[in-house]
Amino acid sequence: MRMIFAALAATTILAGAAQATTVYPLDRATILAGSPFDFKVELSKQVKPEDVKVTVNGQDYKTVLGGEAKFVELEKGKDDKALGSAVILRGLTIAAPGDYKVEVSAGDEKKSVTWNVYGTGDAPKAKNVIFLIGDGLSVAHRTAARIMSKGMTEGKANGRLNMDDVPPAAFIGTSATNAVATDSANTMSAYMTGHKTAVNAIGVYADRTPDSLDDPRVETIAEAIRRQTKKSIGIVATAEIEDATPAAVVSHTRNRNDKADIVGMLLDVKPEVVLGGGSAYFLGKDVPGSKRKDDKDYIKLFQDAGYKLAIDKNELAANASAEGNLLGLFHTGNMDVTLDREFLKKGTVEKFPNQPGLVEMATVALDRLSKNPDGFFLMVEGSSIDKMSHPLDWDRAVVDTIEFDKVVGLAREFQKAHPDTLIVVTGDHTHGVSIIGTVDDEKPGTEMREKVGTYAEAGFPNYTDDNGDGYPDKIDVTRRLFLSANNGPDHYETFRPKLDGPFVPAVQNEKKEYVANEQYKDVPGAVFVQGNIPKSGDSGVHAVDDVVLQSDGPGSEGFRGYMEQSDVYKVLADAFALGVKQTN
Repeated sequence: MRMIFAALAATTILAGAAQATTVYPLDRATILAGSPFDFKVELSKQVKPEDVKVTVNGQDYKTVLGGEAKFVELEKGKDDKALGSAVILRGLTIAAPGDYKVEVSAGDEKKSVTWNVYGTGDAPKAKNVIFLIGDGLSVAHRTAARIMSKGMTEGKANGRLNMDDVPPAAFIGTSATNAVATDSANTMSAYMTGHKTAVNAIGVYADRTPDSLDDPRVETIAEAIRRQTKKSIGIVATAEIEDATPAAVVSHTRNRNDKADIVGMLLDVKPEVVLGGGSAYFLGKDVPGSKRKDDKDYIKLFQDAGYKLAIDKNELAANASAEGNLLGLFHTGNMDVTLDREFLKKGTVEKFPNQPGLVEMATVALDRLSKNPDGFFLMVEGSSIDKMSHPLDWDRAVVDTIEFDKVVGLAREFQKAHPDTLIVVTGDHTHGVSIIGTVDDEKPGTEMREKVGTYAEAGFPNYTDDNGDGYPDKIDVTRRLFLSANNGPDHYETFRPKLDGPFVPAVQNEKKEYVANEQYKDVPGAVFVQGNIPKSGDSGVHAVDDVVLQSDGPGSEGFRGYMEQSDVYKVLADAFALGVKQTN
């Protein structure tokens, strides 16, 4: 969304400013023993190499870290601005757990950081890990999904979501290294590497240079699994498969929008199952619909590497049990949301009429991955909980939450037959959304605002599920949930589901500012809502609230209390014993 692009631009400007000495990994970094990472020192001025001294626990860095660092006499920023000297050492490892104090001096510049290197148990606790992430999943999404799907009578839910029975384990802090706020990139990167990073960054520490692909790297969970085990890897999302959350399983970039490069990183790691949207970045530039700037045909490159290709749900089903790896690309961009794909047939469904849903993709992924006797890691993202929460399209976000919950149920059924499976259910950030009450069309008058019921006037919504599919038979019932955001651009609140297609709350004017979309002005009873974010923003933004993490299975006891996103990786690494080479 545009707010993320604005944040990226702001960070780039800051990167060009004068700053004190910075050491990567940052202070208080947690590092898996034996896991490769890049070390970098950024000095605020130009110095001579002989003036730089780096020690680790009081010894010369070469004694502890090994290798010879590269000295960069002068790094340059945007517009060729001089930034200062740098010291870089790529791909180093630390084998022994413990605390490591790194001290750097260059003339009058001094900096010290302390890293904690941790190990894991000698034997895996879990054979499989299923990591289920509802992008943007907030408490209001869960509550609304339960009421919309199951109903409520006399104040008690008429049924339970699958995620309701996954034990709650921890609250997760989601802040980035450069801001209290967050995006999907830095949180998912922390989940998948054990290192916090900056907004928009994946698998790297965000340094000061303009090149988004030269930043100090840290190992991803997919790379660690390849290095230490024979397990299979699966990535499933309803977003572009190069989007921030799925990309973080394998990728390294300062800019989450380096999607063409992320495709290459996917091929480098070669997950056994890759399912989602985003085929535009797999196609050479001359192919209609391509978003690449080169001639590389990554569909052919994946096929040459042994992948079967599926482009719709029929081909997905046909390849469910085929030998070899599986690449499923079902849309040039993000896949359509559940409400449009299955019920309203809006969005881009006419152009892509045969897209599979998240449950279908996850089912195929589990079937294929579970054939590996050594086990697997599967990441499944309910992508559009977030993508519909940004434009304040709460009905679409909630219906996608119901679909995500069905995948939780699928994982729980798999776990019953395979108790050596660890399940994690969480979000990467929250949205500023709450359920206020209901909107009752049968209240008299034409002012929709006066039809909002709060407290005792809310009553209960009258969604039904007569066909028992877990989804409401329709969303435009006469008394429905009223969800509202605490942030967003100028827009018109219509108090109604958007049956004609996803909500577009704001559009850009001639001043390049986002203003309320006049398309909704004349909807009967619509109310103008004054925005409270900068006018450069076209949608609601993420909240800084902690996210809820739930988990069950071997290793789940590691999730407790308040944790940083980076702590999640420690539990995953311990579940797979990634600190130990597994030769079986």
